[in-house]
Amino acid sequence: MKKVLAYTRVSKPVRDALESEYKVSYFENYEYIEDEDFKKELKEASGIIGLELKVTQELLDLAPNLEIVSNVSVGYDNLDILEMTKRNIMATNTPGILTDTVADAVLGMILASARRIPELDKFVKEGKWKKYLQIDQFGTDVHNKKIGIIGMGGIGKAIAKRCHLGFDMEILYYNRSRKPEIEDIYDATFCDLEYLLKESDFVVLMIPGSKKTEHFMRAEQFKQMKETSIFINASRGRNIDENALYNSLVNKEILAAALDVFETEPVDTNNPLLSLRNVMTLPHIGAATKENELSMSRLAKKNLIAGLNGEIPPNLINYEVINGKNNI
Repeated sequence: MKKVLAYTRVSKPVRDALESEYKVSYFENYEYIEDEDFKKELKEASGIIGLELKVTQELLDLAPNLEIVSNVSVGYDNLDILEMTKRNIMATNTPGILTDTVADAVLGMILASARRIPELDKFVKEGKWKKYLQIDQFGTDVHNKKIGIIGMGGIGKAIAKRCHLGFDMEILYYNRSRKPEIEDIYDATFCDLEYLLKESDFVVLMIPGSKKTEHFMRAEQFKQMKETSIFINASRGRNIDENALYNSLVNKEILAAALDVFETEPVDTNNPLLSLRNVMTLPHIGAATKENELSMSRLAKKNLIAGLNGEIPPNLINYEVINGKNNI
C-alpha cells in the first residue's frame, strides 16, 4: 500500500476517502521540514497533498519515493517545478474550482472599501455614532464607475462579469493576451497598463505570483493612479511593494486599498499598512469558504489518485514528466 502525506487544508472527508486506498499520515500545518516525524513520513511517501508546503530541492532530497505533489490551490509558487520535473515528479493544482468564490470576495472588498464598511462598523461598535455622519466620513459609489482588472484569467473574467452585469461598471483590462470574448460579452476594453491605472476608479490586481511579477505594483504605478482611486490586491502579496503602497496612501496619491494578501503571511503586526484607517486588511480569505474548501480537496484527491495509479492527472502542471521523459 502506497504512502500519502497529507497536511494543511485537506478536508477530513477527503482524508477519510484516501485512507481506504493508501496509508495516510496527516500533519496539521506545513512547517515541518525540521520535524523528525515529518522527515520519516516523507522518506516513505509516494504522494503529498495539501496547501503551501514549500517543495524545494532540500525537501525532495528527503523524499526518494515521491511520485506526485498535489497542491490544494490554483497557485503553485511553493513548488520548485524545475527540480520536480528533473526528478520526474508530477505537480498538480486545482484551477477553476475557486474562481467564483474569489470573485465574490473581490466584489466584497470593492464594496466594503468604497463604502468604508469596516471603518464605520468599528465607529458604531465603539459608541461614536452620536449624530449623523459628516460628509468626510462618506464613502464613494461603486455603480457606473470604471474598474481596471490587471490579469484577465478565470477569476478576472468572473470579476468582470459581476462588475458589468451587477454594477454597470465600465471594464478596462490589462493582460498578456487579448480576450475578444470578454470584450464582446462585457464590453471590456483592452489597454496598456499606464492607461488602465490613470483611468480606473478601482484597480484590481489578479496576476499569478512569480519572480517576474514581484513588485509588479510599485511607486511608479501607484503614482499613475487617480487620487480618488481604490487599489485591491487578491493575487499574491509579493506582487506589490508594500512600502510604496503605504507611502502612496499616506501622501494621498490614492484614496484607499483593500488587501487580502501580504508579502509575509501571517502579516507582521508591525506592518505600517495596518495602522491606516483607509486600508482594509483580510487574512487571505479569497478562497476560504466551506464549500470551496471541500471542492478543492476533492479535486486535489482526484489528481493525486490519478498520478499514483500511473494515469495523467487532470490538472498536471509539468507534462514533461509523462513516461519519464523531460526536456530539462
